[in-house]
Amino acid sequence: MSEFEPETISLRQYTENAFLNYAMYVINDRALPHIGDGLKPVQRRIVYAMSELRLSADAKYMKSARTVGDVIGKYHPHGDAASYGAMVLMAQPFSYRYPLVDGQGNWGSPDDPKSYAAMRYTESKLTKYAEVLLSELGQGTVEWVSNFDGTMEEPVSLPARLPNILLNGGTGIAVGMATDIPPHNLKEVTAACIRLLDSPKSTVRDLLEHIKGPDFPTAAEIISDTGDIRQIYETGRGAIRARGIHAVEDGEIVITALPFQVSGTRVLEQMASQMQAKKLPMVVDLRDESDHENPTRIVIVPRSNRIDVSALMNHLFATTDLERTYRVNFNVIGIDGRPQVKSLRDMLSEWLEFRTETVLRRLQFRLDKIMDRLHVLEGLLIAYLNIDEVIRIIRTEDKPKDALMAKFKLSERQADAILDLRLRNLARLEEEKIRGEQAELDGERVDIEKTINSKARLKTLLKKELAADAETYGDERRSPIVQREEAQAFSEKELISTEPVTVVLSEKGWIRAAKGHEVDAAELSYRSGDKLLMATPARSNQDAVFLDSTGRAYSLAIHAMPSARGQGEPLTGKLNPPSGASFVAVLGGEGSDQYLMASDAGYGFVGTLGDMQTKNKAGKAVLTVPKGSVAVKPVRVRDPKHEFVAAFSNEGRLLIFPLADLPAMAKGKGNKIMSIPSARVAERVEMMSHVLVFSEVDTLVVQSGKRTLRLKIEDLEHYRGERARRGLKLPRGFQKVDDVLVERGDA
Repeated sequence: MSEFEPETISLRQYTENAFLNYAMYVINDRALPHIGDGLKPVQRRIVYAMSELRLSADAKYMKSARTVGDVIGKYHPHGDAASYGAMVLMAQPFSYRYPLVDGQGNWGSPDDPKSYAAMRYTESKLTKYAEVLLSELGQGTVEWVSNFDGTMEEPVSLPARLPNILLNGGTGIAVGMATDIPPHNLKEVTAACIRLLDSPKSTVRDLLEHIKGPDFPTAAEIISDTGDIRQIYETGRGAIRARGIHAVEDGEIVITALPFQVSGTRVLEQMASQMQAKKLPMVVDLRDESDHENPTRIVIVPRSNRIDVSALMNHLFATTDLERTYRVNFNVIGIDGRPQVKSLRDMLSEWLEFRTETVLRRLQFRLDKIMDRLHVLEGLLIAYLNIDEVIRIIRTEDKPKDALMAKFKLSERQADAILDLRLRNLARLEEEKIRGEQAELDGERVDIEKTINSKARLKTLLKKELAADAETYGDERRSPIVQREEAQAFSEKELISTEPVTVVLSEKGWIRAAKGHEVDAAELSYRSGDKLLMATPARSNQDAVFLDSTGRAYSLAIHAMPSARGQGEPLTGKLNPPSGASFVAVLGGEGSDQYLMASDAGYGFVGTLGDMQTKNKAGKAVLTVPKGSVAVKPVRVRDPKHEFVAAFSNEGRLLIFPLADLPAMAKGKGNKIMSIPSARVAERVEMMSHVLVFSEVDTLVVQSGKRTLRLKIEDLEHYRGERARRGLKLPRGFQKVDDVLVERGDA
């Protein structure tokens, strides 16, 4: 093939290679941090450029535009906005647990981290903590590569003395992978590193004795379960939940800390929108009292002191950013240059390998310097011992360097050092200084060689340096780790005001709800040919229960019912009862309320309202009704142990027996209340027409046509009998019972 002949490859191969190259570039040179210094390339270049500008913590501030200019002009050929954005992030104490940049001017706020001023207005320098990354840079500790245009060199990574990868964490999205590493506490991570040095076989569970969990820049609580936290550190993946902190002051709820990266303004907007949508009726006012002394102070004013603060806050935790979940993904570029998701133990172990190699390179660099200096001092000492001959050679020889090397067997390095001596350094006192420096350097050489050649001494040095840095830069944990119950938002019913209402059911199955309990339901307007069947008192946040003639029960939310200003709506539009069934009752109250359920075949039991409730439009079978029979209107039970059952047949029979003789059941046919001849049941000649529950102080009022019979407990003694009897005949004129009422003696 001629050297000028083009190479031919398939489009598929070309695109695959191009995309793979791009993906690897994004992964390694943009999005993922390196395990050694915990920095992405742009962050590393910013810190290095600032160090080259001598912007240490003790220096004066310099315009940020100057730093960004150096970064993009010398090391990072990308946009200035991206570089400045990365620089801002490293300067925000609410974004970085241990900021690397000390900013002066407007660098954003927790409410709006991107509200920072332009780089021409702000000034910056490095923080004291940045020394952890830079102090050993010039000591032969890292590899250097050419910058993008080959005019200068930059470090491949910075020689971090602490595992910055965990301390400040980081996020990034590459091609096909991402990283989300939360920040951690410096003292805890350092203690875990020392534990791993002492016990290399330590497990994640052992390391978690020191690292309790992430430590965010804010004081919000971490509420994840300890088991979940351990799982995260064992696998390198998972999620952490954080929750704001609140207190009650003079009846008002004060939020004093928000989760990491949560805006107080955003939280206020979320709560205000709920109030406008009437989904937060228990709150009457919101105030933002945050200032310089109290960076977070959001005040929530409840409607009254009877509001359950715990339930309210649980609702807000579930529906606003007061509680937030953070994804965790320990995906980093390892020492081998490859991205990988690592467990906590793997991450710390690999960083300790990096640190060990860094310290060894630092020691070797220092040892080389010492050996070079000792070599020079040896030559200088020879010169001082033969000073006259040295001076003669320098004065008379044309090539004094070669003459010195030949005369005293010196190396070129030693000869150059002798020739570079100043006249004032030829004093006799210098000989003593040289011998003293030799002794000092020789002692340091021995110590370094011992350390390099001894794993135990090297490990001790590592632990000593880690402990010293922890003492210098460490602080106390900010994010407490506590156990909290999972937050639950209020249900739709709980958000509805609990107003008294009366649910009205007509004979033809039309339903409506009137405000208040003092409602004369019979006087309401009804459709032609329709009239009141039953009305029951309830509250607007409850469900009404309907019973049909087949014994099926249904539920409807009362707040969704039409107003009693109109004639209501048909239940068949909301429910799906069986064909031919009719509604016989509507019940309201608490789920624990008890009712006597019965069919006109003379069977029944005591059940609760809660057992009748269902979300199914087709209802649920509660009362088993014999063939040819129908359900009768349930009766409220107040005191099952001391009340009585009054069962009336359509042929004027009455049976009284203790309510305690009937069973309590969730559903079923029940036990026999009144004996109805089975032959007549099919013919529908005799049936149990009415059933009531009453106490000893009550009066039964029996109506037959225009006649009324009032029966007190002493009058009813004649009708008392055992359950399942037929009962005795009522007096003449009351053989046909139209209606029976109970007059409460304790009303």
